Amino acid sequence: MRSRNPVFSRRGFSRDNGYAGFNTAPQAGGPAVGTQGNPYAQGNPYAQPSGNPYAQNPYAQQDLQYGAPQAPVTTAGRMTMDDVVLRTASTLGLLIVTAALSWALLPVDDANISRSYGIGIGAALVAMVLAFVQSFKRKASPALILTYAGLEGVFLGVVSSIVDNRIASGAAMQAVLGTMAVFAGVLVAYKAGWIRVNRRFVGFVMAAALGFILLMTVNLLFAVFGGGDGLGFRSGGLGIAFGVIGIILGACFLAIDFKQVEDGIAYGAPREEAWLAAFGMTVTLVWIYMEFLRIIAILNSND
Repeated sequence: MRSRNPVFSRRGFSRDNGYAGFNTAPQAGGPAVGTQGNPYAQGNPYAQPSGNPYAQNPYAQQDLQYGAPQAPVTTAGRMTMDDVVLRTASTLGLLIVTAALSWALLPVDDANISRSYGIGIGAALVAMVLAFVQSFKRKASPALILTYAGLEGVFLGVVSSIVDNRIASGAAMQAVLGTMAVFAGVLVAYKAGWIRVNRRFVGFVMAAALGFILLMTVNLLFAVFGGGDGLGFRSGGLGIAFGVIGIILGACFLAIDFKQVEDGIAYGAPREEAWLAAFGMTVTLVWIYMEFLRIIAILNSND
């Protein structure tokens, strides 16, 4: 269940799928798409070998993408919603604590801003490396995920302090409230069935995210080597538009995260998979928060 965030991959939609994928539409004269090489075509690898009515995967017979199947009868050692909530709260809690500490201990006045910003960028780079390492691991590493969260918090604390103290007072709280609103809105929409996460949805989101990341990378390269704002994708009206697109993409990835948590619980994923769910949602929420913070900074810098 690797992260399906814009930069990272998640096992849930890959060919070595640990959960049932979205390729379940039958082909004429052949098996269901995605059942070849899919461990769920023969049975749920997390199901108990005997006496479990879910030993055969319902996805091998029909497409149930719009409603997760019932959870396995045996739940000992399996991931539950409580596990996901607890791990996510631990990860986000550590991120918030380190963000608050870096805000308080790394001043951003004229005499110290360069040093504080350098520390924040260094923490962000290390956090990115750790995130990539976890994304390519087949099993969750709680220590690695928590270290990522702590370092990401250092970066967010410094950046938030800079924007809040030097560009727009109250920007950090506004970005937090915006992120919480998006999370709550997507959760309600997903549970109400207004958002249906299927193969087409995932394909569209991934294609859009890839294009978005490529444009931002090109813009960053032009800014580094050409100076200024690069191609202008992160400033002015165009920057606001791309910020809104980034928030929408983040909301879509939240829906994918919810779907994978639901499927993992339904198929009786091991309890340690809850750490991967926490990791994925943390990365997505950080993405959304940064987009909100950037939009607020642009709006206030144009005043």
